[in-house]
Amino acid sequence: MKLYATLLIAASSAIIASCSSSSAEKDSLTLSGLDPQKFTTEINGKSTALYTLRNHAGMEACITNYGGRVVSLLVPDRDGKPTDVVLGHDNIDDYINIDGNFGALIGRYGNRIANGCFTLNDSTYRLPVNNYGHSLHGGPVGFHHALWDASMPNDSTLVLKLFSPDGDAGYPGNINVSVVYSLRPDNALAINYEATTDRPTILNLTNHSYFNLSGDLASDILDQEVYINADAFTPIDSTFMTDGEIRPVDGTPFDFRQPKPVGRDILADDIQLRNGLGYDHNFVLNTAGDSTAVAASVYSPATGITMNVYTDEPGLQFYAGNFLDGTVKGKNGIAYPYRGAIVMETQHYPNSPNIPQWPSTIITPDSTYHSTCIYRFTTE
Repeated sequence: MKLYATLLIAASSAIIASCSSSSAEKDSLTLSGLDPQKFTTEINGKSTALYTLRNHAGMEACITNYGGRVVSLLVPDRDGKPTDVVLGHDNIDDYINIDGNFGALIGRYGNRIANGCFTLNDSTYRLPVNNYGHSLHGGPVGFHHALWDASMPNDSTLVLKLFSPDGDAGYPGNINVSVVYSLRPDNALAINYEATTDRPTILNLTNHSYFNLSGDLASDILDQEVYINADAFTPIDSTFMTDGEIRPVDGTPFDFRQPKPVGRDILADDIQLRNGLGYDHNFVLNTAGDSTAVAASVYSPATGITMNVYTDEPGLQFYAGNFLDGTVKGKNGIAYPYRGAIVMETQHYPNSPNIPQWPSTIITPDSTYHSTCIYRFTTE
């Protein structure tokens, strides 16, 4: 009898310990199901980590300091169900080893610079090329691969800082960059950029989050409705490069001044769609730097989620996931399909350093670089 009692107590203790362990493991996960331990490693003696931001309105943002990447973004759908609306990976190894910009901070120069070359104050600078002979998103080793210094002053704010030395990826000037991610009470993810330099240089920072507002990250986004507050866009050649032309959207598949599904015109017989393999173009915003005016929006009929984009930037790159092809697996082993996401990058125009008539991307020691991007979520 004593042996039976002893065995029963031992078995009960094991069950309790197992349940406690399982509960503790579950409690250690983020609301989106991420395990922060899977984002911990060392790169060049510095530690990576996953940072979790929350507000009181049902949002959660998980961000790693490796590339400043937004890993998950939970927003409530029309029924109040928390819905992850961004593509990404669920461990740091995949971010390091799989080529891609999911959720990343982009710099020094978002988008393309023709032939990896620009002239500033009579000096010519040559950059690494990584896209059809051009420099894209700061080159092959841009800010999306940098390890940012991180701090959280409160539960809804993450401050990331980076020092980029003179000559980094071919760019002149020592620059200090600060990026603040914050979850606002109105269910907005705000991204505020600041930077200073000790000599004239160029800078064009942005975020490269891939959005699928359906919450089904294995589905395409062709039924999601896009609005872009722009009367014009900048055409591209077959290497995705701009040449200084600004073209009206009127009468073209690029007219998003009234919301329409992404798939409505994406297969139209249009040279610009052929050059871009679909939508992958910079739009000239009508908002004139007013970050309180809606620059663009995306709506998912499946979830009722609308994302409004606000910015003080003059341009916005709309990309419809044309290079996704199902070979990259992300969170929960999901294979991300062709045209499975929408990217809305607030920015100065591509190749601006080589097109003097376009808004300047030059910063000097006498000024501080500022840029704002806000993704605000509502339901209907």
